[in-house]
Amino acid sequence: MKLTTLCYIEQKGCYLMLHRIKKAHDVNRDKWIGVGGKFKDDETPEECLLREVREETGLTLLNYRFRGILTFIADGWESEYIHLFTADKFEGTLTDCREGHLEWVPKDRIEQLPIWEGDKIFLRLLLKDSGFFSLKLSYQGDTLTNSVLIQY
Repeated sequence: MKLTTLCYIEQKGCYLMLHRIKKAHDVNRDKWIGVGGKFKDDETPEECLLREVREETGLTLLNYRFRGILTFIADGWESEYIHLFTADKFEGTLTDCREGHLEWVPKDRIEQLPIWEGDKIFLRLLLKDSGFFSLKLSYQGDTLTNSVLIQY
């Protein structure tokens, strides 16, 4: 099981979204997602979050919130525990990302982008400012076959 972080950085009614177009063998190829990545040995979720956001965006997070755990299961790919965060304060200048194109997207337009079907579930929870949650998402190809949500 792969351990990763995923962060939706907020600014002026928008989330910073990453259009994953640069990596050849990528489960997220052509999808729009938040920023984040894989844990290094001995990292906490917070350490991974801060490092990955800085590497992918050039930004340093000053205020962030742990929102939930996603269990992502897709045929042909390693299963993943995703530690989901939002952030609303940062410093620095946005840089180019080696994994795709970064863009500030109004929150109400995100569901119109090519995103995972399950992302719509947790993005709605983030928008409603729901409490901490665990969400299991199972896919066959790009088709969501099952989701199980537990809210705390």
